[in-house]
Amino acid sequence: MSSKSTDQTKVVDAYIKKHLIGVDEGLEHAYTNSTEKGLPMIAVSPAQGKFASLLTTIGSARNVLEIGTLGGYSTIWFAKAVKGRGKVTSIEVSPHHRDVAIENLRAADVQVPEEVDVLLGAGLDVLPKLVAEIEKGVREPFDFVFIDADWPNQWNYFDFGVKVSKGQGAVIYIDNVVQNMLESGIVGEKHRDGDAVDVVAKAGADDRVDAVVMQTVGSKTHDGFLLAVVK
Repeated sequence: MSSKSTDQTKVVDAYIKKHLIGVDEGLEHAYTNSTEKGLPMIAVSPAQGKFASLLTTIGSARNVLEIGTLGGYSTIWFAKAVKGRGKVTSIEVSPHHRDVAIENLRAADVQVPEEVDVLLGAGLDVLPKLVAEIEKGVREPFDFVFIDADWPNQWNYFDFGVKVSKGQGAVIYIDNVVQNMLESGIVGEKHRDGDAVDVVAKAGADDRVDAVVMQTVGSKTHDGFLLAVVK
């Protein structure tokens, strides 16, 4: 989610990108092409993309599930992390976004659907099908689940994330948790939205996982993510 930021955070992010990320033509193209095709500029930052990529590497993840493809920027990061040992499956509700994402993935030398399969449909329609395929043994469960989609359904996505996971040791990552808690009044000074689902409290009460929220600051301002490990 884009927002104004201070000069300091922009400078720090630029320094991080220069020294720890560098320039990747495929990733740069994903940003510019998505903008030109009218997609909202709400993709993760380069540092966030690399962080998520490193998490999959640390855990030796083979199968990654992404809920919310957008233009495929984060998808490229995951594809780079599991290249040669696994595959990324991404779910996108918008046909236009899916088409742009596939363009961007192929421009980044990612093979579609061999290395990344972008499934078209609403998350809550596609996820039960993935559960059924895993139960039938025609699809492997997921080691890492990245959730970056419509907020009202975040808990439902999280619940399905546990169901499609490999079980103990699998990781579930929900982006933009802090910003959404603040905007919905779950914490902070805003009036509480009566329809808001407190994903953090629900995760804390869920015996299936152990979770934490990390607050972040950067060019996309104050935010944070929830990271859960399946027990």
